Amino acid sequence: MRHALGAAAIAWLAALLIAPFGITSTHRVLTAGAACVYLTGSFVCHQRPERSFHLAGRQLPVCARCTGLYAAAALAAPIALAAATSLTASRARRLALVAALPTAVTWSLEYFAGVPFSNLVRFVAALPLGAAAAWLVVSVLTEHRAA
Repeated sequence: MRHALGAAAIAWLAALLIAPFGITSTHRVLTAGAACVYLTGSFVCHQRPERSFHLAGRQLPVCARCTGLYAAAALAAPIALAAATSLTASRARRLALVAALPTAVTWSLEYFAGVPFSNLVRFVAALPLGAAAAWLVVSVLTEHRAA
């Protein structure tokens, strides 16, 4: 289960990065697969073009902030699996709070004060939260498995 989670995180990131190429493919299977990735992305992200990265002249299925979350999760999950450490509930809460700060600050400044941030800043600010989320999920699954 834990390893499947790490594989799923990597597969989702790969799907996000491949979808812009597949959506214009002449192969119906590739186009349908890419369309499914875009549709799935629409359930978890606003998909605003100006807040998204573009590959091959096509918008990614999720915004820059979500891309940062998923990229960090894909990198952190295998590391967390290899480390196989568990966190106490209080440490997990502190980790989540600290990791969420860059995203919370940039989002709040954008929403409430109208401060414009580049997609790169949104992406980078989301990296700690994505990594922490993956680490926490792996840690909980590791602890649950040991119990």
